[in-house]
Amino acid sequence: MAEEFNLDGMLDVFLYESSQLMENLESIILEKQNEECFDDADINEIFRIMHTIKGSSGIMMFDNITKISHKLEDVFYYLRESHPENVPHLELVEKVLAVSDFITGELDKIKDGGSPDSDEGELLKELDDFLAHIKGEIKEQGIRLPRENKSEEPSQFYITPVAGDDSHFYRIVIHYRNDTMMSNIRAYSATYALKEVAEDLLYSPDDIISNEESGDVILAEGFYMLLQTKSSKSEILELIDSTEAEKIDFDEVSADEFGKAIGELGSGGVPDISAQQPENTSGQEAQKKEPVVPGDYVVKKKETGKGKTLAKNQPKKQSIISVNVEKMDALMDLIGEIVIAEAAVMQNPDLKVPGLELGNFQKAAGQLAKITTDLQEAIMSMRMMPLTNVFQKMRRIVFDVSRKLGKEIELEVIGENTEVDKNIIEHISDPLMHLVRNSVDHGIETDPQQRVNLGKPSKGKITLEAKNEGGKVYISVRDDGKGLNKEKLYQKALDNGLIGDKLITEFSDSEIFRFITLPGFSTKEVVTEYSGRGVGMDVVIKDIQAIGGRLEIDSEEGYGSEMTLVIPLTLAIINGIVVEVGDYSFVLETASVKEFVRVGEDTIVQEPSGEEYIVLRGECYPFIRLNEKYNLSDTREKVDSGIVVVLEYEGRQICILIDRLLQEQEIVVKPIPSYIKKVKGLSGCTQLGDGSIALILDVAGLVQSEERS
Repeated sequence: MAEEFNLDGMLDVFLYESSQLMENLESIILEKQNEECFDDADINEIFRIMHTIKGSSGIMMFDNITKISHKLEDVFYYLRESHPENVPHLELVEKVLAVSDFITGELDKIKDGGSPDSDEGELLKELDDFLAHIKGEIKEQGIRLPRENKSEEPSQFYITPVAGDDSHFYRIVIHYRNDTMMSNIRAYSATYALKEVAEDLLYSPDDIISNEESGDVILAEGFYMLLQTKSSKSEILELIDSTEAEKIDFDEVSADEFGKAIGELGSGGVPDISAQQPENTSGQEAQKKEPVVPGDYVVKKKETGKGKTLAKNQPKKQSIISVNVEKMDALMDLIGEIVIAEAAVMQNPDLKVPGLELGNFQKAAGQLAKITTDLQEAIMSMRMMPLTNVFQKMRRIVFDVSRKLGKEIELEVIGENTEVDKNIIEHISDPLMHLVRNSVDHGIETDPQQRVNLGKPSKGKITLEAKNEGGKVYISVRDDGKGLNKEKLYQKALDNGLIGDKLITEFSDSEIFRFITLPGFSTKEVVTEYSGRGVGMDVVIKDIQAIGGRLEIDSEEGYGSEMTLVIPLTLAIINGIVVEVGDYSFVLETASVKEFVRVGEDTIVQEPSGEEYIVLRGECYPFIRLNEKYNLSDTREKVDSGIVVVLEYEGRQICILIDRLLQEQEIVVKPIPSYIKKVKGLSGCTQLGDGSIALILDVAGLVQSEERS
């Protein structure tokens, strides 16, 4: 049965499924990197992953991916069939990771609209050499080598019926395992495996390439084939790939039954095979039927390509579907507009008419607010993703860097299922990578004896932990290495002119630790592949601040360091407090506000340079008058006639002067248009219920601008 071979409809499915398989592969490899060998379950799973990618990439005609995956499949085929001993485990791990990097790189090219054109020759040679070594081990141990793991390239074909006196007629139903991915491609693999021996072949569903939903039907009810061939049952079973098959129902039927089955298939039905007793797929070849005499039956009409979906039961629905992230972003934007529209309704000036009875309106508005909140939470939960994939990348970094630096390091992962907004995850991947590499390079000692002398295990340990508390996500990178030397950090910052001529006693421990985040700061005396250039930690700070997060650093010399990223759950909607300065509105993120106070002019201290500070309960804080900072008119100038807001960021506090407090509400964050010059201390804007625009204050930017001044 022929069908149009359309790759466009399969590309997204191929990329998604292949990416999932590669993540699963890397997870298995890194979890077992410190073991003596892979167990049978791991070998079978890796073989299955490579076999799946080989088949799907072959159908998609990505030849280099097919060749690499087939070669690694060969390696694990021999491991699975012969169970050789003395296989160099770490070398095998490195080979698998090299294949993973190659395939992942090619998938990235395809996602970006390019072609997978990397040269696989060198990697194939390395795998060939490794495979030759394995085969040598198998022979030395006196184990018989299994037959070659052959594979045919997929191609388009159409098989015309050419009946003969010695033809067999088979009815085959392949039942795949419930967890089989891309089952429609597995089914297509079965059809092209039979192309050389088939005289006629029809199958249902018949749109296995052009319709990805056909995979659901196949998983629910099996893949149905009608095959006319001169080959025996055992020969057919040898050709069909049963790697993913849970069961294969195989019946040899008469020519009449075969003809009736073709008619039913072409007319929209599927022959009922329930009355047939399925034969054991490992049994002996069925008894040969009487030769078919020409003219015994005639199929008057068969519509090519019209095989129908199995119809005895409806397909089972998948519990998970994939949705384009752009659609999710558009939906989130609409939710933001609903929140703004709700505020416009609730704060409508027409509702402020004296004596207006609004009891029913308030009830309806309350119900609307509840529905809006529930809808917002539902959409947010759809955007939330676990940190599993990000943490998996960190496993790989620890493995690669520690191997290159010659350090023995164990990575412990805690809370990898903590969920964060997808946009947040995209922003924290690079900062987290820098922190982990710093722990491996800077933190863990090079000489294990130094650790032993301090009573620590000779093998270093890095702990990566994530937890969700109070609307924030805390991601910690903790090592038991040498820690930070405060005197050394101070001297380096002093020599580089990063702190002026201040004495070390003028800084707290946390402030000294933060020196490592200053641009151009590095404690490495020698530039290496991983550090020493004075860049990295300042990039971490910028990336984290861009999403409203912060970095906390703690350390004990000789016993390790801990660096914690504190990030918001989402960027789209925040809880904010709306304030006024003159006729202008500003928004303060609720989490940044420590307190509101009223003070007199006598609490203000002004330095000769013009900088102002405010004294509260014996503590001195930088003081900013927003009207002066942003040149606003018609605002109060005296402190005692306004309200002082104490803001906190990373343990540092700053005070600002406002005129009025308006309300606390959910704020939909919008970026400041690109045609407006970027202003320090402002991170975005939002639309209020009355239609006016309010600017969102960037507390981190205000704090840092005051420190620099």
